[in-house]
This record gives sequence, C-alpha cells and structure tokens, in this order.
Amino acid sequence: MFTGSHSINMDPKGRMAIPTRIRDALLASCNGRLVLTAHPEERCLLVYPEPQWQEILPQLQALPGMRKASRRIQRLLIGYACPLELDGNGRILVPPTLRSYAGMDKKLMLVGLGNKLELWSEDSWSALLDEPGEEDLPEELQSLVF
Repeated sequence: MFTGSHSINMDPKGRMAIPTRIRDALLASCNGRLVLTAHPEERCLLVYPEPQWQEILPQLQALPGMRKASRRIQRLLIGYACPLELDGNGRILVPPTLRSYAGMDKKLMLVGLGNKLELWSEDSWSALLDEPGEEDLPEELQSLVF
C-alpha cells in the first residue's frame, strides 16, 4: 500500500529516484516493474505496479469505442502507457512525452494513493492544494469521520 507524499528531483535526462520506502514496496510487489501513464482528468501521471496495470488494462480495452469519452480515456491511459523498470539505483526514466503532458521539470511530488501513485510537478501539486474545496461532498464521503 502506497501512502504519503514525497518531494523528489528529476535530473535533466528525466531520471528520478524513487524514495526508499516506496522502492522497497515496489520491489516486493512487482519486482520494480511499473507502468507510467497520463492521468485522464488532471495534468499529472499515474504510476501503477505492473500487476495492478494488468488488472486495469482489460477494463480500459472493454470500454465502448463508439463513445467519445471512452475513446479519450483509452487514448490517454493506454496511448501514453509506458512500461518501466527500476534501475540498479532505484530510478526510473520519465519519457519526454509524459514529462510534457504533466508539465514536469526538476521539482516533483510523488503521492501514494493506496494501490497506485501519482506523480506531479511541484508547482501543479501546490496549486492543487491551494484550490478551494468543494462545498458539497459526494455522498460516499459524507459518512466518513476524519
């Protein structure tokens, strides 16, 4: 389970080191094999352990092709999907197309969301946190106590 937020740096070649705690969990769960892809609703990237991605991929492929929203989600999630493997130093190389999609430069935020991670540019992450919250919580959240 991936939790927490981690400030990390990306080098000029697009390489970033995965924090040790996250790296250890990835090595244990998927031998360091990941899939990096575009988030369909926000300008950030999704990081899936390969087995998790293999569960989601058939669901994405089964979406109705005649619906514009389905095609958009398929194009973003499947079209940008990039299989990666942690190198010997615990780094991954973020492809230029994905860096461009998410507006990434040197400063990044890696955020755990349970079964996957999000990768944000630090500026986009800060802007997201500064946005006002929705006044009406979805029904599913109304019964939660924080």
